[in-house]
Amino acid sequence: MSEQYQSREERRKQLQSKGKKKKQKKPRGLFKKIFLSLVVLGIIGILTGVGTFAYLVKDAPKLDPKLLKDPIPSKIFDKNDKLITEVGAVNREYVNYKDIPAVVEDAVLATEDYRFYKHHGIDPIRLGGAILANFQHGFGAEGGSTITQQVVKNTFLTQEKTLKRKVQEAWLAYELEQQYTKHQIFEMYVNKVYVSENSHGLATAAKIYYGKDLKDLTLAEAAQIAGMPQSPNNFNPFDFPEKAEKRRNIVLSLMYQHGYISKQQMEEAEKVSVAKDVLPIEKRQVKDNKTYDSFVDAVINEVDDTTDFDIYTDGLTIYTSLDRDAQLHVNEILNDKDTNIIPYPDDKFQAGIVLLDTKTSEIRAIGGGRNQQVQRGFNYATDTRRQPGSTIKPVLDYGPAIEYLNWGTYEMINDKPITYSSGKKFGNWDQKYKGPMTIRTALQLSRNSPAVQALQQVGLDKAKDFAVNLGIPLKEIYESYAIGGFETGVSPLQMAGAYAAFGNNGFYTKPHAVRKIKLRDGTMIDTSPKPKVVMKDSTAFMVTDMLKSVLVYPGTGTRAKVPGLPIAGKTGTTNYTDQEMQEWNIDSSSVPDAWFTGYTTNYTASIWTGYASRSTPITAEGSNQRIAQLLFKNLMAYVSKDIDTPDFTMPNSVQKVRVEKGSMPAVLASQYTPSSQVSIEYAVKGHAPKKVSEKYYKLPAPSNLAANYDNTSGNVEVTWNYSANKDVQFDITINGTTANHSVQAGNSFTFKANPGEKYTISVFALSGNNKSDPVHTSIDIPQAEEQTDQGTGTGTGTDTGTGTGTGTGTGTDTGTDTGTGTGTGTGAGTDTGAGTDTGTDNGNGDGNNTGNNGGQQGNTTPPITTPVTPPSSQNTGNQGETKNQ
Repeated sequence: MSEQYQSREERRKQLQSKGKKKKQKKPRGLFKKIFLSLVVLGIIGILTGVGTFAYLVKDAPKLDPKLLKDPIPSKIFDKNDKLITEVGAVNREYVNYKDIPAVVEDAVLATEDYRFYKHHGIDPIRLGGAILANFQHGFGAEGGSTITQQVVKNTFLTQEKTLKRKVQEAWLAYELEQQYTKHQIFEMYVNKVYVSENSHGLATAAKIYYGKDLKDLTLAEAAQIAGMPQSPNNFNPFDFPEKAEKRRNIVLSLMYQHGYISKQQMEEAEKVSVAKDVLPIEKRQVKDNKTYDSFVDAVINEVDDTTDFDIYTDGLTIYTSLDRDAQLHVNEILNDKDTNIIPYPDDKFQAGIVLLDTKTSEIRAIGGGRNQQVQRGFNYATDTRRQPGSTIKPVLDYGPAIEYLNWGTYEMINDKPITYSSGKKFGNWDQKYKGPMTIRTALQLSRNSPAVQALQQVGLDKAKDFAVNLGIPLKEIYESYAIGGFETGVSPLQMAGAYAAFGNNGFYTKPHAVRKIKLRDGTMIDTSPKPKVVMKDSTAFMVTDMLKSVLVYPGTGTRAKVPGLPIAGKTGTTNYTDQEMQEWNIDSSSVPDAWFTGYTTNYTASIWTGYASRSTPITAEGSNQRIAQLLFKNLMAYVSKDIDTPDFTMPNSVQKVRVEKGSMPAVLASQYTPSSQVSIEYAVKGHAPKKVSEKYYKLPAPSNLAANYDNTSGNVEVTWNYSANKDVQFDITINGTTANHSVQAGNSFTFKANPGEKYTISVFALSGNNKSDPVHTSIDIPQAEEQTDQGTGTGTGTDTGTGTGTGTGTGTDTGTDTGTGTGTGTGAGTDTGAGTDTGTDNGNGDGNNTGNNGGQQGNTTPPITTPVTPPSSQNTGNQGETKNQ
């Protein structure tokens, strides 16, 4: 059995081995097929590549010797398509190859193409080395194109990064190497490259920045200018010495790496300060007084930043948004010294102005600075980065609060001492606090505490997103940013773009000077940025309406107001730290920056003022810290004088509300709220206050008001009915005089009346701040009747009278008289007497006396008619009028 088992095992193994042999034959056949397929595909690919290459280069331009020598300038047109200037026909110091010093050639080769003398126009090794250098020394350390390719690209091709352009560039580079020597090509490069300051060529750069011939440059200077062509404006040593020095050091390290200089030479050259090595301001080339320089600066930067074109060599036709008239006026108000339109404190005082079209954000005019002499000098409108102060409040605080929290313009916030979340204290600019106020008032008066509280309630992240969408480049945000305390500042161009979005119903368009560009072949490129919605139209309108209050007293921007022109805007100033004030000996009333940014429905303008160095303060003397407002007013009045400027229109998403002043939280004014206590505000529709104030609720008026005269007491009693609560008091006015005014409880009132007078009585109910309508009644008091006086009195007088009648007796009566007499008579007589009558007179008499009474009467009270008893004795005589009182 074991033999049989073994035989079976052997047969099984034999079968398995046969199977394996058959399976091993399969891969050899498959690999063969794959290999053949790859060969075929390779051949097809080569043929396809050759065909594609031939197709792409068939339209490549010819190598025109004229173009190799001179660049083609670009033409710049204004908003009406009229020529402003040409850019490219510029200052140039031409240098022949034999006059190029070795140190300059070595610096260029090390930076741009160290294998220049070893390739034929295209260098794959150079391309790989550039990639490695970018990893080692940072992005942009070396470019992948050879010097030959750069000459071709800058002369014949556009800067667009497409496969077709790269293929044509490679082909033309090869052709150029076939027709010209290496030295000729190198000479072309050295004389063509742009070196900022509206100039071309390294020899020109040597003159501009160092006042030297190319052959006299030091190693550090040669390295500096050799590094400029990668980004000429950014590496301009006049404007950005730190960036220029960093770039120079990269060039020095490349020279050392490729063996052109020693380590010691590199280190010694790196110690040279670029800022101190370049020409001082007073020795620099004087800038031509060109009207449109500041605007052209913006055009050059925009073309450089947003396209791959070279404005100096590509022969572009550039259509811009420039308003010539507005630009001329900006130049005048910045630099005029004869008419003193603006009271500048001195010639060193600087200002940057940007004027935009509110609807499109097209730049109409730019004021880059005052008294600038250096060609393409620092542009304070586009290049400056200064803290914005309170001009940031609509962007970072109140705009986001309305957008995300649906606040109304009446939202109450308490102007009180607060701290940042970090625990650090801060205060208002005047170190005072005004208590609860609306956000409209807080913005109008530029209070800091409410602004920070608004940011805290919105949240830092949402506020940052809102600002970034408005073109404010925030990389970080802190609570101190609420009042403009930025680590990295902003430019007037950026602030104008942000404010224009409020004036354009919430649509933001990036500010731009270029509308479209036409290439040499006639291709038209629309470069205008597209508008985007960045906020609700309710937010835009409500922020705008609050900003209109800033220009109304007691707002901080009243000097920017143009009569008859609906303007919204905001002031802004920044502060020095305690350390800065101590270090630079600056008093607390001085500021480093003063802003005004504002807009109408047609134009938006942002203006910064200050000095080149933060260490030079704007003092509080005169109007120094208000010059930004004065510039704004002057410019806005000028550009608006011949056009209609409609007011801002309230969108359907907003509703007008009558809010009772001082209510916290806000409540609607009632029909009884005094007009002086009503504020007209705005709310996001659906989020207006719903509660109506009861503070001035009108009480029911009293009823059944009556006045009754009491003959006995001589008093008038006023009564009324009232059924309201027991806390009600009543205000009573008699004849409308305050002397008779009284406030009391109860439903009646009594006062002493004078005979013969008329009294009008008014009564209304009072309860706290609430009152009723008044009710009125009147009463006439009768005249007093003449009667005999009863009583005891003392009197002295002389009576003289004439009468007609019958009488007996003439004399003086002293004592007590009692009697009854009747007499009628006609006669003439004189009764003169003086005496004292003491006692009681009782008598009835009836008689008619006609005569003259010369007696004297004292005070009397209204007579009371009372029956009397006849006297016990009788006195008969002819008696005149006697005063008994």
